[in-house]
Amino acid sequence: MAKTKKLFIVGDSAFAEIAFEYFTHDSDYEVLGFAVESAYLTKTELFGLPVVALEEIEQHFDPADTEFYAALVYSQMNRLRTRLYKTVKGRGYTPASYISSRAFVWRNVKLGEHCFIFEDNTVQPFVTLGDNVVLWSGNHIGHHSSVGDNCFISSHVVLSGFTSVGENSFLGVNATAANNLSIGADNWVGPATTIMKDTAENALYKTDNAEPIKIPARRFFKIKDD
Repeated sequence: MAKTKKLFIVGDSAFAEIAFEYFTHDSDYEVLGFAVESAYLTKTELFGLPVVALEEIEQHFDPADTEFYAALVYSQMNRLRTRLYKTVKGRGYTPASYISSRAFVWRNVKLGEHCFIFEDNTVQPFVTLGDNVVLWSGNHIGHHSSVGDNCFISSHVVLSGFTSVGENSFLGVNATAANNLSIGADNWVGPATTIMKDTAENALYKTDNAEPIKIPARRFFKIKDD
């Protein structure tokens, strides 16, 4: 894919490394380097590219022709990613988005800025995604649904049709929301949790860890040790 645009990545964590891979090998962006707040600057390069202090980005990346992506996950209920995204945008840089070539995003989906959509996502017709949304791999976002600003949807989440997710929310792996409901802002929905009715703002849902039965596994399957 021809590289017609320039980009730097905010962060140097695992997500920053993943973002580098996707932007480099599945987009028209050339990654020029990374930026980290000076208090957390522990390395000078990553993948052979410079890692610079966020406070000094103008010395390294020209806002006139270089975009950025803040590759942070859901720390502080998405506040960290949101703060850095807004900080860098406020300094004159254009936010970039990534949509995997292996994602299915229907033609009339309304997509905000600074979004990251991994492979194997299905985003059906008439969906609206806000700004600064992350859809990790393998989710189903049902028709006429909406995901608010600054949300993080992890893997294999199902949002049924006409479902709305409030801003800053997090949905864990294999979470499910029934159709025609609203998940409030600042909700934390843990892995394998099913939401069947509207939720209030600032709610936390979790599924308890599975408990082992009393019979040991090898005995249950009649395995005899040698």
